[in-house]
Amino acid sequence: MTIQEAIESRHSVRAYTSQPLSGEAVRELREKIAELNGEGRLNIQLIPNEPKAFQGVLARYGKFRNVNNYIVMAGKKADDLDERVGYYGEQLVLFAQTLGLNTCWVGLSYSKVPGTYVLNDDEKIACYIAIGYGETQGVSHKIKTIGQVSNATDKTPVWFEKGVKAALLAPTAVNQQKFSFEYLGEENNHHQVKARRGFSVIGYTQMDLGIAKCHFEIGAGKENFVFI
Repeated sequence: MTIQEAIESRHSVRAYTSQPLSGEAVRELREKIAELNGEGRLNIQLIPNEPKAFQGVLARYGKFRNVNNYIVMAGKKADDLDERVGYYGEQLVLFAQTLGLNTCWVGLSYSKVPGTYVLNDDEKIACYIAIGYGETQGVSHKIKTIGQVSNATDKTPVWFEKGVKAALLAPTAVNQQKFSFEYLGEENNHHQVKARRGFSVIGYTQMDLGIAKCHFEIGAGKENFVFI
């Protein structure tokens, strides 16, 4: 499965089978995590075979079942931490999909279990990602139109529209899709794109923007533009 195929096939999954992560999957995930931690200045940690974080009231409220593996998304406290968590975390989510695994971004429906992760004093947890072998592959949800989240027209580059289409398949908190992309034209031999987050009483828009930017970049082709 390619990353583009992963974007198209990946859906949030909240119920998992009891099948443990294979040793090979754990190894590949940890190698990818080490790479992303370096690139994103993060402290992402894979926690396999640990069921307690998703056994509380919050997990039941979030309809999570049999989550025995998860990823702690953490990093040094900073204004852009949530966006980096979204951008690099979604790369990990899509990589997991190519390995035949299912995932779900989790903002609140988990418990922090002492001793399962290690943080420095200047770091914090932004969210968790549930991971494992899903009971199903999840389902698609209604998404906004290209016109609702961008200024794409028949005069903007084809790659821009492809990027927007990929961004519309990105997971966001309660499927709110509070993001937009604007094609600004070409300057100094670089096509420029502005990505913005909208307002939401639910929150998580900065993290959602990072996730959407990851998808946009894959769909549009990283070589075709720069974010400003």
